[in-house]
Amino acid sequence: MREELDEAGRLRAENTELRARVEALEKALAERSNGHAQNGAAPGGAAGAEALDALDGLPTAVPALIHWRLDGTVTHWNDSAERILGWSASDAVGRRLVDLVGADPVPPDAVRAFNFARTESRFSMTMSEGRTKEGSALLCRWTYAVLRDSRGDVHEIAALVDDTSNKRRREKTVQGRYQLLLQLVDNARSSIFVKDSAGRYVFVNRTHARAMHRHALELIGREEAELSTLDPEAIERIVAREREVLTGGQIMQFEEELRVGDAHRHFFTVKFPIHDDRGAPIGLGGIVTDITSLKRAEAERAALQEEVISAQQAALRELSTPLIPLADRVVAMPLVGTIDSGRAEQIMETLLSGISSQGAHTAILDITGVRAVDTHVADALTRTARAAQLLGTRVVLTGVRPEVAQTLVTLGVDLSGITTLSTLQSGIAHALRHARR
Repeated sequence: MREELDEAGRLRAENTELRARVEALEKALAERSNGHAQNGAAPGGAAGAEALDALDGLPTAVPALIHWRLDGTVTHWNDSAERILGWSASDAVGRRLVDLVGADPVPPDAVRAFNFARTESRFSMTMSEGRTKEGSALLCRWTYAVLRDSRGDVHEIAALVDDTSNKRRREKTVQGRYQLLLQLVDNARSSIFVKDSAGRYVFVNRTHARAMHRHALELIGREEAELSTLDPEAIERIVAREREVLTGGQIMQFEEELRVGDAHRHFFTVKFPIHDDRGAPIGLGGIVTDITSLKRAEAERAALQEEVISAQQAALRELSTPLIPLADRVVAMPLVGTIDSGRAEQIMETLLSGISSQGAHTAILDITGVRAVDTHVADALTRTARAAQLLGTRVVLTGVRPEVAQTLVTLGVDLSGITTLSTLQSGIAHALRHARR
């Protein structure tokens, strides 16, 4: 019985403690929303400070963000900025930043020095002393960027603001953001790593460690040649490119094929220099994505497309060189369009194959639809006719217009043994008369 009473007492004490923590957290959140923090102290006493520290330490907590124009007029002020500085958005927007925080963290000289395009997403950092709405002193870190419009003119300044006065909160914020970034890169499907200027790993994500068949901590401080299972030539190429990135100071993007184990893998690689505050290269970062499946799919798609094109070309060739049976052992081939060397070969092949399979004694070649008859076309026609005659087939050339006849005479084309008629109808009638004999 005594043990049961002790257990009940312990549970009541835990419930009381939990209720007190919940009430403190609710009070802290209410005062955070209403801007009632006094003299820069964390609302709610020690329990309230602990509650707000817990909020600040969340990796996904939205940081304080402020935007202002070149004349210092605030254009944006979020809830987290209100929590740190005491001013609500309705109080702050439209007023000068220096009047709100007692500091001009990014002076005109710093704005002019920040000469980066908007799309580069570059940041700079500065520290400044300031004050809250109630006049309490703060030491703030401003991580800022100069935003530009489509013409490249300065539009406004944006900054993330951290209160660095409270060491414990500062450390929790840094730790929270570190954990956020670590989880972000660890769950990326690409290999992500950082090396120092000597080529030693200082950071790797889980994907890269897995590709190296190591724990991430086994890679730290070691060079590529100590760890990689690639052949020495591939390792040397990797190291040479990394030296080029460090010495040239430029981002390098490329595709490469590497033999990994018994298979060839394709990778898309981005390597870039990492600079210190003065712009000097101190290392390099890399993002490597395995695109083997993508390359395989592209190859399969290209092969399929080639098959489709070949099938289409074959169908077009058949359509462009149709062989039509007109009567017993009489065939006709109406030709349309331009005749090039490839099509001339197709005409001869189709005609001779049809003559052979059908035992045709008469073949009509109709050129009514041929756009132009020149030496090349005339040579193709005469060679086809001669080949058909060798198989014992009479060739009738129809569609010979007056201008075509003049061209053939001018070119000196030998049409001996070939009957020429002006229309396809007359050619069919001529072939049928010979068929009845």
